[in-house]
Amino acid sequence: MSGALKIELGRRYRFSASHRLHTSQLSEEENWRVFGKCNNPHGHGHNYVVEISVSGEVDAATGMIANLDDLDAFVERQVLEDFDHKSFNEDIPAFRDKVPTTENLCMEIFQRLKSFPRAKLERIRVEETGNNSFEYAGDNSEGNRP
Repeated sequence: MSGALKIELGRRYRFSASHRLHTSQLSEEENWRVFGKCNNPHGHGHNYVVEISVSGEVDAATGMIANLDDLDAFVERQVLEDFDHKSFNEDIPAFRDKVPTTENLCMEIFQRLKSFPRAKLERIRVEETGNNSFEYAGDNSEGNRP
């Protein structure tokens, strides 16, 4: 950006999904000790809230940094279609060999959204419950610029 006004846009999305916190790297007893009730063999679900923040220059013609319809369609395609009413463990290839914690979910969503072409992805925040939320802003080597 060349000294132009930079604005951040926050947008919120919701989806429901299930997961089981379990890893083959631990014994059954260790999995239960580490993950507790979240290690239920049948899984459990959450109503997730995902907040994304993007930034960019304000377009002089539109007065916006990104068209909300474009952003919504991108998030729908990249995240919501794949995650809503799914089992992370069974339906999402990224979690077949990775524990589907919300920390890992943040990183996965970030990877899926960083290529949004009209603004820079700043961060992802995922609320799992009213008590638990996680935020990820990528790392400096990810090059998450439009």
